Amino acid sequence: MASRLITRSTAAALLSHLRSRTPNPTHHLPTHGAAMSSLLGPTHGLPATVGSRPLLEPTRWFSSPAPVVEAPRTVDGLTVDSIADKGWTILAEAESDWRSHAAAVAQSIRLIKKRLKWKWLLERSKQLAVVLEKPDLWEDPVFAGNVSREQGELMGKIKSVNQFEQQLMEHIDMLRLAREEGDNELETESMRALADMRRDAKEKELNALLSGDNDVYPCFIEVQAGAGGVESMDWAAMVMNMYRSWAQRRGYRVTVIEEIPGELAGIKRATIKVDGEYAFGYAKSEIGVHRLVRISPFDSGKRRHTSFAAVAVIPILGEASSRYQINESDLRIERFRSGGPGGQHANTTESAVRIVHIPTGTTATCQNERSQHMNRASAMAVLQSRLDQLEITRQAQMNAEHTQSLSEISWGNQIRSYVLQPYRMVKDLRTNYEVSDPDSVLEGDLDDFILSFLSLSLDKVDESV
Repeated sequence: MASRLITRSTAAALLSHLRSRTPNPTHHLPTHGAAMSSLLGPTHGLPATVGSRPLLEPTRWFSSPAPVVEAPRTVDGLTVDSIADKGWTILAEAESDWRSHAAAVAQSIRLIKKRLKWKWLLERSKQLAVVLEKPDLWEDPVFAGNVSREQGELMGKIKSVNQFEQQLMEHIDMLRLAREEGDNELETESMRALADMRRDAKEKELNALLSGDNDVYPCFIEVQAGAGGVESMDWAAMVMNMYRSWAQRRGYRVTVIEEIPGELAGIKRATIKVDGEYAFGYAKSEIGVHRLVRISPFDSGKRRHTSFAAVAVIPILGEASSRYQINESDLRIERFRSGGPGGQHANTTESAVRIVHIPTGTTATCQNERSQHMNRASAMAVLQSRLDQLEITRQAQMNAEHTQSLSEISWGNQIRSYVLQPYRMVKDLRTNYEVSDPDSVLEGDLDDFILSFLSLSLDKVDESV
């Protein structure tokens, strides 16, 4: 027991020493799973000059030069950059030692800094601090308020990242201390804290990559079977199940909007609604054609088949943000009995609804709700989103980085291959990221593929700037 008390006392002294070395941040990091808006701010790029954002009650938040931001470090001098540069192997979480966890967190922090344009952020803060020191600044309260607000935002981001770095250094020091003291319980707690921080860092890394205008919105995911009959229809159903599992893993709410079953198996086409923050930002990386290679269970000759399924992702902007105004006079509403394989799935009432937007020929169908009224509302929501997307495409000439409708997806636009036989592999053709466990991917383990694509997209943006 005495050893335990000494360990806790020593640990407390160490943490006190660590905190005395680094300014105590006042801006807290978002909790695990929270959006990064508080870290990244409302926009991904800050203006080069102070904007005209009036404050009702300007406050002198920063009246002295910005403090020099010193990189947090361990007792023996490790920093995020030095950890990342050591090239420690990053293993799967279950197989990781403390070095692997630390390297994974350091890598995530580096990416977050890149997304924030870290060097520019520090320099901009210094420039604003000089402006805030001018004695005549507050003769123009609106301008002074704008400068103060921007400086407050910048310092919040700087301190937020700094705090996350400091947390990593403290966990490393605590773990080393536990080993020196022979305190197995404290060592276990420290390893668990590093693993938790690794998961938190991965979430923040993903969120740091989401900066598009529509990324924050929920979305529709549409899957359509390609040529190939029952094999492609079965593959389309597998793809849709993959996205449903992925969305549920992330805590999103999934609603089936439309599902047209195949004659023998699978689906011809299906649409789901994914409700949750940044659903579109994540799912947009899945737009394109997905290719399956396997021994077909529907082929008595046990031959290898190649099948395709097209995926489209459409943001749900909501009425306030919708860009296309729909006139009732432009709509043709058709009611019919919902289809299905028969039996209990057949519907004896005309509750299914198909809405046609006559000027554009855009259609939306829903037959999964219990009443005609509910089907009509769901179909209108899909139609609105499709028309919104057409308008966005027309106005901004959005490219493949943004979403597009199913009719615009070409079969040559393959983004990922799933091989089940003769070997097992899933490979993203855009990033070359691949794994040898297709089962886990088809069960919804997509975040590493999404992260790789979003990271590559960020690199391309940086190269073009």
